[in-house]
Amino acid sequence: MSNEMKMSGSLPFRVIKRTFDLLFSLVLMIPIGIVIGISAIFIKAEDGGPVFYMAERTGRFGIPFKMYKLRSMKVNAPDIRLADGSTYNGEDDPRVTRFGRFARKTSIDELPQVINILKGEMSFIGPRPDTPMYLDKYTDEERMALTVRPGITGYNQAIKRNAVLTKEKLKNDVYYVKHLSLWFDIKIVFMTVITVLSHRNINRSTAADGDTYILEEEKTVRKK
Repeated sequence: MSNEMKMSGSLPFRVIKRTFDLLFSLVLMIPIGIVIGISAIFIKAEDGGPVFYMAERTGRFGIPFKMYKLRSMKVNAPDIRLADGSTYNGEDDPRVTRFGRFARKTSIDELPQVINILKGEMSFIGPRPDTPMYLDKYTDEERMALTVRPGITGYNQAIKRNAVLTKEKLKNDVYYVKHLSLWFDIKIVFMTVITVLSHRNINRSTAADGDTYILEEEKTVRKK
């Protein structure tokens, strides 16, 4: 797939954005490192499990990568998906730890992704990356979302956060790619801050057809 795609955005835009990502990531490494260190104490104290969760995600041009997150679920919790392939994250999800509920509410579980930014796999602003299992369901237009680096936050996160299903998310992602600009990125930063501070749209738990899917050991079992 990577050979069929070209990067979206003008060359000056891409250079400025990548430079900003690198510089801002380096500046934030110390404060984010402190937050991660404090979080690690709570994560370890709660169940002794690993601090990080390495999520398999689809990157630019459809290339998979491991996305860093602070672990917010119990060790060996099953991966539950909605019918459209998106992650189940209901408010009363029993898989989520006490620390995890706080981390998701404040979005600090996403902070380790500055590592992905430094590695060139992500950007601060861009479409939130999907799991590889949904990639073959993208339409030609939706694949436009793969022509930019995925982001820690993006247009969809700023307006809907986790409250929409995959198709609506992709519609918003395509809108973002079609309107790439530095001003749009700056606007998304402020919109995201407002959304996070207001604690809006944290959870999404309803599938289009009412079914969910539980994925365990690379096996899919349908749950009615």
